[in-house]
Amino acid sequence: MSVPHWPPSRPTGALVDDWLTHGVLSRRVLGFLVDLLLIGVIMAGLWTGLFLFGLLTLGFGFPLLELLPAVPPLYHFLFLASPLSATPGQALLGLVVRRNRDFGRPDVLEALVSVVGFYVTVVLGAVWLVVALLTTRRRTLHDIVAGLVVVRTDALASLTPPGGPWNMHPGGVPHA
Repeated sequence: MSVPHWPPSRPTGALVDDWLTHGVLSRRVLGFLVDLLLIGVIMAGLWTGLFLFGLLTLGFGFPLLELLPAVPPLYHFLFLASPLSATPGQALLGLVVRRNRDFGRPDVLEALVSVVGFYVTVVLGAVWLVVALLTTRRRTLHDIVAGLVVVRTDALASLTPPGGPWNMHPGGVPHA
């Protein structure tokens, strides 16, 4: 499938969707692998620091090691709710998370719903992520529930008026 050329003379919903989401699934998978690596590095550093702290406090600091399982969800939540609107892995691969209805940045509640939904999906079996193959904008279940969509940064930037921020009417992307 070739990448649609932009800007078309009269944009349509399907053309805009294809333009924004072309190659997103493979980039999401690779971005997730990058994020796993970064989370592993963070966890190893925290474990080492907390273990040494536990030794220095003669064992009183060891209960802090129980906080380590909170690191991956916090990692995802803090980056998704940040102005970056993407995890470092997603940003590295040219992806950004936006609201589905108007392509604005996700707010804190939407980011929280997305992260909780993602981890519930992983716990219930990652097979639920296959839904992304069947949806229009390649959205997973947690994207749909949170009202978010993952799009290519370069494609979104091409829709932004020159010299100005994304300032679209509430109806979303202009359709013919």
